[in-house]
Amino acid sequence: MTVAPGELQEARAALAATVERFARTEIAPYASDWDEAGEFPRTLYRRAGELGLLGVGYPEALGGSGAEAQFTLRMVMTRAFCRHGTSGGVHASLFSHSIGTPPVVLLASDEVKQEVVPPVLAGEQISALGITEPGGGSDVAAIRTTARREGDEYVVTGEKTFITSGMRADWITLAVRTDPEVRGAGGLSLLLVPGDSKGLRRSRLKKMGWWASDTAHLTFDNMRVPARYLLGEENKGFLAVMHNFNSERFGIAASTLGFAEACFDEALAWAQQRKTFGRTLVEHQVVRHKLVDMQQRIRATSAWLEELAARADAGDTGPDWVGAVSMLKNQATQTMQFCASEGVQILGGMGYMRGTVCERIYREVKVLTIGGGTEEIMKELAARQWGIA
Repeated sequence: MTVAPGELQEARAALAATVERFARTEIAPYASDWDEAGEFPRTLYRRAGELGLLGVGYPEALGGSGAEAQFTLRMVMTRAFCRHGTSGGVHASLFSHSIGTPPVVLLASDEVKQEVVPPVLAGEQISALGITEPGGGSDVAAIRTTARREGDEYVVTGEKTFITSGMRADWITLAVRTDPEVRGAGGLSLLLVPGDSKGLRRSRLKKMGWWASDTAHLTFDNMRVPARYLLGEENKGFLAVMHNFNSERFGIAASTLGFAEACFDEALAWAQQRKTFGRTLVEHQVVRHKLVDMQQRIRATSAWLEELAARADAGDTGPDWVGAVSMLKNQATQTMQFCASEGVQILGGMGYMRGTVCERIYREVKVLTIGGGTEEIMKELAARQWGIA
């Protein structure tokens, strides 16, 4: 079924209004306090679930809003949340299911889907993704965590790091090597790990930014996982990981655009009321030009994001789209970086103070230029997808 343009516009407007109201009233006023505390209340998941925000783009049969126009609607939701909620840490953990749950929806048995997905979308449980390892970084093919089949269980040994929601997660979608004789992309599988599995140890990591998000190092010491939690076919998980990354990169682009807009909003408001040399800052040409430069990048990124969302919703997610999404991630994170830097500059001394939007977002830039694939990896991926290599 295709969503009519008028219906889609109505759905976009309604979703954006709901998210903006939620972010302005239930996130933004507490973002600084949650940063200092290093976490946000777990009850926030239930509140987001009640509003249907966690289920945007997921099948109705699993408690979601439906899969029609899912890229467009997720883009609208993410952009509005980040612009008005202004906390990357809250966004990262509150929506960690957006990278942890899709492989379950695509690959799990119907029984496992019903067990896992509805409680996550309702905000009753938390989902995370476990890919990165201490020695691997962006090199997914170098994964060393192993899962050995023993009867009706897998025995998992290894470790993961930089795992968003790793301390709280009730479910962890884990990339493991099920064939230790095969190196590289072959021999990899996806395994869904219950958070109460014996042999799972978690330790909290301290970060430059995203303070309100729990980020963990995970260790698996002969951890036993029921074989029914294997996602898809054994030894064929690499392509599923890559597919999941494409969606994650699109989401990163939407979030960083929202954060860039948040920096612009704060910088403009400050420039309109702050006076120097008898005039407001915005009356000085140099400041006006900084704000225009921010808008130039924001509008260009927005146009590209809209185009790729429409293409994906129309079923066009081939090599050209994958390359474009890779470079859109770079475009969007660079836009966020520019706007955060210029925002701090316009705010002057206040921009360096804890509690301003630009200060927090400035600290959060690098995790998004690195996470989901570094800028360098994105360029190489695009070159290959576009036949430049």
